[in-house]
Amino acid sequence: MFSAEGERLRQREAPLAARMRPRTLDEFVGQEHLVGEGHILRRLMETDSVPSILFWGPPGTGKTTLARIIAQMTQAEFAPVSAVSAGVADLRQIVSQAKERRALENRRTILFIDEIHRFNKAQQDAVLPYVEDGTVTLIGATTENPSFEVIGPLLSRCRVFTLHALSPEEVALIVRRALADEERGLSAAAGMGKERLEVDDETIEALSASVGGDARIALNALEMAAASAKPSPPKAGGVRRVTRPLIEEALQQRTYLYDKAGDAHYDTISAFIKSVRGSDPDAALYWLARMIESGEDPLFIVRRMVILAAEDIGLADPQALVVATACQQAVHFIGLPEGFLPMAECAIYLATAPKSNTALTAYTRALKDVRETQGEPVPLHLRNAVTGLMRQLGYGKGYKYAHDYEEHYAEQQHLPDRLAGRRYYQPGELGFEAKIKEWWEKLGKREAGGGKREE
Repeated sequence: MFSAEGERLRQREAPLAARMRPRTLDEFVGQEHLVGEGHILRRLMETDSVPSILFWGPPGTGKTTLARIIAQMTQAEFAPVSAVSAGVADLRQIVSQAKERRALENRRTILFIDEIHRFNKAQQDAVLPYVEDGTVTLIGATTENPSFEVIGPLLSRCRVFTLHALSPEEVALIVRRALADEERGLSAAAGMGKERLEVDDETIEALSASVGGDARIALNALEMAAASAKPSPPKAGGVRRVTRPLIEEALQQRTYLYDKAGDAHYDTISAFIKSVRGSDPDAALYWLARMIESGEDPLFIVRRMVILAAEDIGLADPQALVVATACQQAVHFIGLPEGFLPMAECAIYLATAPKSNTALTAYTRALKDVRETQGEPVPLHLRNAVTGLMRQLGYGKGYKYAHDYEEHYAEQQHLPDRLAGRRYYQPGELGFEAKIKEWWEKLGKREAGGGKREE
């Protein structure tokens, strides 16, 4: 009796997110591409043929919950460990119990490893033979790309299922269930009293849109806001009204899904660079703000803008590199928070500038010849005749000093003999490069369209 009462009290005092954890697929919200009617994971669960699995997705999207539901539906023992605190000894103990359970009860064991990406190679190796021989069915949960964080042999024995961040509508549904559920919901919490809770639709929608698809954050914020709401006097109905300001205060600072060493880091900077390259200043500013708000190193962002100025804008607007370098100096000098101003200015300038990658393509062509030839000798007329012997050998003989000629240009060979006539740089049609092209055509240096070109 006492133990049952203690369990009830423990349930009432558990965080709202834990109490509202779905117990069946019917209660589960989101991930329709996996558990919707007729979809792959649901079929595997219904036919009791779930293989070893890796769930990859953002926090608060149902990875642990799905693992528990799978164990319940397949009547398997659920053996959870956290890679943060567990070691090889813990794994061996679970494996030993799984072997005994299989022998005595003919019952399978699901080994659930939360944050499996935190296991090192030796720890993952320790699991491998027991996954391979079926002693345990592994379900690993990770927020990091399994391709990089899970060893190849283990990865090849698991099916990877990707979970997506919940939509605001799905989060709102979970929040409304927590408000309506009298057994496990918000009103069932110890210490909440008998007051009636009121949360209007606008507040629910604002909360649901502010958590980045993480249901756990939404429920935690709702619980904190409700606990801090002052009930109205009994004569007025004793209502706890959860308002939008209370929710915003509970959230404090929105938590962004961002890991400076993980996929979010590389995916977000990639989106930023491609937005600037694609001449979309609005998208560039959005991704810039996302990175700054997530705590990204501002100098990392600016370094990428300096590279982009030379790689993707180049001579179409030579001023772009000047602006990007000035931005780097400004951000280094003033830091954050004010550093967002030169960064925003630079991002807009680069996004709206004409684009050219001729510096990259020209250098790539030249590098190809450097690597495919064997240190071609410098033509004699380009060598510096420092001594009398050098002059006798013809060093510098026949060199044309450009400033002695009309338009400060003299036609002569500057490449090694074997590469004479190669054309690496081809000016583009936009911005300053159009002027370069016009100037070369005036000199007769190259025909419009380029002359001989080395691809």
